[in-house]
Amino acid sequence: MRASLIQIGPDDNEPIDSRRERASSLVREQAGADLVVLPELWKTGAFAFQRFADEAEPLEGPTYEAMAKAARDTGVWLHAGSIPERDTDGTLYNTSLVFTPEGELAATYRKIHRFGFDRGEAVLMGAGKDLVTVPVPGTTLGLATCYDLRFPELFRGLVDLGAEVLVICAGWPERRAAHWSLLARARAVENQSYVLACGSAGTHAGVLQAGHSLVVDPWGEVLGEAGPGEEVLTVDIDVSRVATVREDFPALKDRVLGREG
Repeated sequence: MRASLIQIGPDDNEPIDSRRERASSLVREQAGADLVVLPELWKTGAFAFQRFADEAEPLEGPTYEAMAKAARDTGVWLHAGSIPERDTDGTLYNTSLVFTPEGELAATYRKIHRFGFDRGEAVLMGAGKDLVTVPVPGTTLGLATCYDLRFPELFRGLVDLGAEVLVICAGWPERRAAHWSLLARARAVENQSYVLACGSAGTHAGVLQAGHSLVVDPWGEVLGEAGPGEEVLTVDIDVSRVATVREDFPALKDRVLGREG
């Protein structure tokens, strides 16, 4: 599987339609990839809390349409990052979208762990409730978003549902960049899974982003890592290595806590 992680960042002065077109163009440049991933809230900015309500859209809104077309035009599986979604009852969610190479919606994931403690996303957006996996040719993806990375039980749940490739879109801040790399490797090692962690570049509402998107293999080795700026990181992964690592070092079979029965 060839994965392309598109590490972009929103420009506060760029019109929304231009941001969508720029992201769509970058997706189309990844012809030949199997899976393309965009960052969390790339259209708005993960820390641009004051814009969440104004830039929220229904699930099948303009960003959905643009990303579906980009996936179809390019013939790739597309994890389109996340958008501020406005549900029919008015609740906002940080929602990821995954499209098939035909441009059909394969899955949505509403972020479960909202960042901000008693402010920002934590009070402005509702919490998702469901773990989400996506079967793709040859493997299964498990979906997570940014702050979710700090909660290992979520990822163990995804593995229990069959995930072999853990895909994380994020708007991770530069001041905690060391945690980003550490936690991505930890999630790979403890779950014996690939981790594809796509971060954001630039500055969101004054918060400098970490960048440094990375791909980690099931043994914890970093196969590729981006720099701090806008960049596309493309890495070929061998999904059969998940089964090999789990067979050669069957730590998951020795679990006691968290197993039913």
